[in-house]
Amino acid sequence: MAFSFSMHAQPTDAADWLDLARRAEAAGFQALYTPDHPGSSTSPFVVLAAAAAVTSTIKLGSYVLNAGIREPILIAQDVATLDLISGGRAILGLGAGHTPAEWAAVGRERPGVRARVDHFIEVAEATVRMLAGDGLATPRPVQDRVPLLFGGGNTRLLRWAAGHADLIGLSGLGRTLADGHTHTAKFSPAVVDAQVELAGGTPVEALVHYFEVTGDAGAAYAKWAVDAEISEAEAALTPYMMAGTPSELTAKLEQSERRWGISRYAVRRPAFDGVAALLAAGPVTAS
Repeated sequence: MAFSFSMHAQPTDAADWLDLARRAEAAGFQALYTPDHPGSSTSPFVVLAAAAAVTSTIKLGSYVLNAGIREPILIAQDVATLDLISGGRAILGLGAGHTPAEWAAVGRERPGVRARVDHFIEVAEATVRMLAGDGLATPRPVQDRVPLLFGGGNTRLLRWAAGHADLIGLSGLGRTLADGHTHTAKFSPAVVDAQVELAGGTPVEALVHYFEVTGDAGAAYAKWAVDAEISEAEAALTPYMMAGTPSELTAKLEQSERRWGISRYAVRRPAFDGVAALLAAGPVTAS
């Protein structure tokens, strides 16, 4: 089985970002993702366009764009432009928008869950239609269909994504906490079981929050389990945590593939060297 990894990051400065894009492509990462948190992150399509200029094969996507505060035509225009200038490498990553401050920044109060779900579906479906040519005359994407990545864990949206998305990004994040930015963790294998079942066979990509190459995986899982409020045994199983020697990491990837069919992972910057070493050694390959 071929396993793929994507890098999730944002710039600290221009040289750093362009270097990361080049290194991620050279190492064999499948995609370079960047977040979208208006007011507290860089602008996704600006930095993705910069990465496109210094790469030629790595996919480029938002992870994930806040569909709650953007008009479909503007999303479609940005994605189509990125696809054009990258030669067909754009990924449209969309989420429902969980952060109250981002809604407040555009003069709106964050709706309840049901209303956010309804709005997300409207925006996502309209954007996909526009990218297909219904309402966006120029620019036209290079790809016949720009891949749609849905990021989230809402039950209704997972069912929707099973019939509409090309990829489902499971982050293991639960209820939004009082600060409006952080979340409870929903890392237990039982939750992953349920969410993968809802995905209905659509490919799933897990966001790895904890990653460490170590000779003492047990100690790492024990420490992380406290943070996530799960058992050490659950930490050793969940796809959101990865610890061990290269061979132990490979064994866990294989275990997750057998149980959930998960063969795609997104990792954050601290995992870069460890994942690059795995890719270079050959236990896993870019797909």
